[in-house]
Amino acid sequence: MRLDVISIFPDYLAPLDLSLIGKARRDGLVDLRVHDLRDFAHDRHRTVDDTPYGGGAGMVMSAQPWSEALTDVLGTADAPGERPVLIVPGPGGQPFDQAMARELSGRGWLAFACGRYEGIDERVYEWAAERMEVRVVSLGDYVLNGGEVAAMAMIEAVVRLLPGVVGNAESLVEESHEGGLLEYPLYTKPAEWDGRPVPEVLLSGDHARIERWRHQQRLERTAARRPDLLPRSGALGVDGLADLDHGIATPAEVGEIVTLQKACWSELTAEPRQWRGAPAEGVEEVQAGLKSWTTHTFRSEGRLVASVRVRRSPEDPQVWQIERLMVAPDLQGRGLGHALIGYAERLAPPDVTTFVLEAGHDIAEQRRMFRKAGYKVVGPGPGTGTVELIKRRP
Repeated sequence: MRLDVISIFPDYLAPLDLSLIGKARRDGLVDLRVHDLRDFAHDRHRTVDDTPYGGGAGMVMSAQPWSEALTDVLGTADAPGERPVLIVPGPGGQPFDQAMARELSGRGWLAFACGRYEGIDERVYEWAAERMEVRVVSLGDYVLNGGEVAAMAMIEAVVRLLPGVVGNAESLVEESHEGGLLEYPLYTKPAEWDGRPVPEVLLSGDHARIERWRHQQRLERTAARRPDLLPRSGALGVDGLADLDHGIATPAEVGEIVTLQKACWSELTAEPRQWRGAPAEGVEEVQAGLKSWTTHTFRSEGRLVASVRVRRSPEDPQVWQIERLMVAPDLQGRGLGHALIGYAERLAPPDVTTFVLEAGHDIAEQRRMFRKAGYKVVGPGPGTGTVELIKRRP
């Protein structure tokens, strides 16, 4: 891969000679060329900026040195007609993420334009777009002094994905943000430190069990730290409910979950309430369920409006169990229940072959929804007044 970086501080890029990126350069896996923008200025002060039209604080980088610098880069193409993807780091651009890093790692030539001061004359973007693909890319929702730090971060994220750069290619698969989830917790020797033991499962030698534990940890850590990475209601195609906030249930939410269950599985006829289908769980049952299941909750303006719990079957690791799918009565009929089924299915590890649902035997509308999602009733469920439904993974 070829990389060109244009900056007024070329020495800023010196750290790219270190560690794995530096080794990749020495091994010929990466051709990194750093260009000093001031070499393309024509006054004795090597000026590359001027005051902004319309007034305002700060200085703006001039179009002329940028056009000449980029023309010089284009003139050194390794093949006729070859053009780089020009990346301009800036807080107003498309967010940089692992998916973009992986996509860019497949491009043969990247160029980085590191702006400074208040930015680059807007006409440079227009001029460059006539000659190459241009992307404004943001490292995050904050402002840096210049684009060099962002460029180095992007280069490292991209280059480490190239074949041969990272010694153990398998380590790239289980990292944070691969597959859309954060990485699971990591431990090393000793087995106990400062009174804190390594989780027993990691010492068991049962690799299938360890894999299940790690997948569960990735889900829980992602929900706790970056719930925005998990599918939201809008991504599930639920009209009017795209603003639902998602999380993993905690003991503090037990009372709300019990209340939602009662609202979902009761009908107000004559007093007292008559329960239909599977009975609602009590506080102790819900608390126990939080330990053996992962309960996903959805809120609207702070109110708990939907929930579903999932786990890999303790008896059969290829079975993904889905239970207690609930939608607040006032929001039913909008497709949220069907969307939650799809959400729960997408949480299953890749090796799962079968989805199993449990539903109340006399809740006809719920069973219709499950059949529409591809489930078939196979017999009575393990719970009181329930049936079991099964769906094979495509």
